[in-house]
Amino acid sequence: MSDGQENLAEGTLMSHLLELRDRLIRAVFAVLIACLPCFYFANDLFELVADPLVKQLPKGAVLQSTSVVGPFMTPFKLAFFVGLFVAMPYVLYQIWAFVAPGLYRKEKRFALPLLVSSIVLFYTGALFAYWAVFPIMFGFFANTAPANVMFNPDISQYLDFVLTIFFAFGLAFEMPIAVVLLAITGIVSIDKLRNNRGYVAIGISIVAAILTPPDGITLIIMAVPMYLLYEGGLFFARVMIKARGTDVNKRKDEEAEA
Repeated sequence: MSDGQENLAEGTLMSHLLELRDRLIRAVFAVLIACLPCFYFANDLFELVADPLVKQLPKGAVLQSTSVVGPFMTPFKLAFFVGLFVAMPYVLYQIWAFVAPGLYRKEKRFALPLLVSSIVLFYTGALFAYWAVFPIMFGFFANTAPANVMFNPDISQYLDFVLTIFFAFGLAFEMPIAVVLLAITGIVSIDKLRNNRGYVAIGISIVAAILTPPDGITLIIMAVPMYLLYEGGLFFARVMIKARGTDVNKRKDEEAEA
């Protein structure tokens, strides 16, 4: 390689690193800006997140903190994750803006909708956990406590628990994206994905059992939507593969006419 080519390669690498640094700085500032109002309303946010559990507590029971710094650090920790949650679309946009110039036009056409869909599905999964799963799950836990046990959960343990559930359901709702990517990249064919539904159902049940607490109700609440989303992923994968095949055939016809 000549000196000119080496200098060009070094300059290109340096420009990419500088761009990556700038985008990471923007992402970090976006998270910090989103966190600032969350820190101010930290206690209110914790009350909102704790509401599904508080409504299910037995009469006279309250949330407690077994740590000296728990009443401060737990809402503070929640505020940070809420800020990160709010800023995540902008963070992912910065990642997309860095990667997109290296993609082909047809790759951009499929990648951008998948990116947007993955964000929407993750948020949908987290909201589904809050509105549909938490009331049933916490009601089950509160009503199954032994008669001589007072159900007074610790706030820090509760926060860690619900953050795990939020992430688990958000990740579970990414099922259609995983199916579409497997199909359009050719890693697994549509026919194989369709014919192996039984194995997929078993796998989903195992994953749901790992991600959810040890009660059958929560497992079912996660497993059923995951399987329905799997079927939705198969549908959209067929549509996208058909559309891509149509574009390829059209391009071949145009080249033949030329």
